[in-house]
Amino acid sequence: MRREALVANAAGDACRVKLDTHINFPPFAEMCGRFALKTLPPEIMTRFGLDECFDFGPRYNIAPSQAVAVLRQDAAGRRSSVSARWGLLPSWVKDGQGMPRPINAKSETAALKPMFRHAFRKSRILVPADGFYEWKAAAGQKQPYLIHMRDGLPFGMAGLLERWHGPEGDVLSFAILTTQANLLMAEIHDRMPAIVKPEDYAKWLDPARSDVEELQGMIGPYPERFMEAYAVSRRVNYPKNDGADLFAPLADA
Repeated sequence: MRREALVANAAGDACRVKLDTHINFPPFAEMCGRFALKTLPPEIMTRFGLDECFDFGPRYNIAPSQAVAVLRQDAAGRRSSVSARWGLLPSWVKDGQGMPRPINAKSETAALKPMFRHAFRKSRILVPADGFYEWKAAAGQKQPYLIHMRDGLPFGMAGLLERWHGPEGDVLSFAILTTQANLLMAEIHDRMPAIVKPEDYAKWLDPARSDVEELQGMIGPYPERFMEAYAVSRRVNYPKNDGADLFAPLADA
């Protein structure tokens, strides 16, 4: 029997996702629903100013319910990586079974929604990535696109982290914030991940900052001039495929 997880999109619509290799494309009204992190820990530490980082290998097809490295900062200003599962489970939930686990949260409303407001004010993170995927309807099919930075450097998507105290121990989980699409992304989707500019990392991660207006000002649409997008193979539709070939441009795009 295939295992399933109940997840939700940023609009709060619940749907079940099979936790095997048969997801054809992300069944979410909002994005982002798949991303990649191929940069290794030494460069991640330098790029994001980390004091410590656990070891991990390159991943080209990270899907909901999977664990991945996210970056946080404590009250003393020390930054580190932790492993968290993609799909937010709030700390106030008594029973995690059957609870929708949002993979995204709208940056415009997250500070007000009961599901996200605690983490938005107290537990903001960066989700490091080298690129993310989005699917565009074309000729009755879903064509995947890879979106990344023109300079090839990793970037930090704005995220929210929660710690749930379960019967078998604590569970760390997260959601990625989304915002309106920039001009590049608008050709593919009307939303995009909220990407934090490097000069705002310290302020975004600071748990002492809670001014909603200030925080929202850091997570608007990222300037399209720094980004590029191109069609890639539909092999990315299947989470079992997780190799560098997924980054290759589609030959006939």
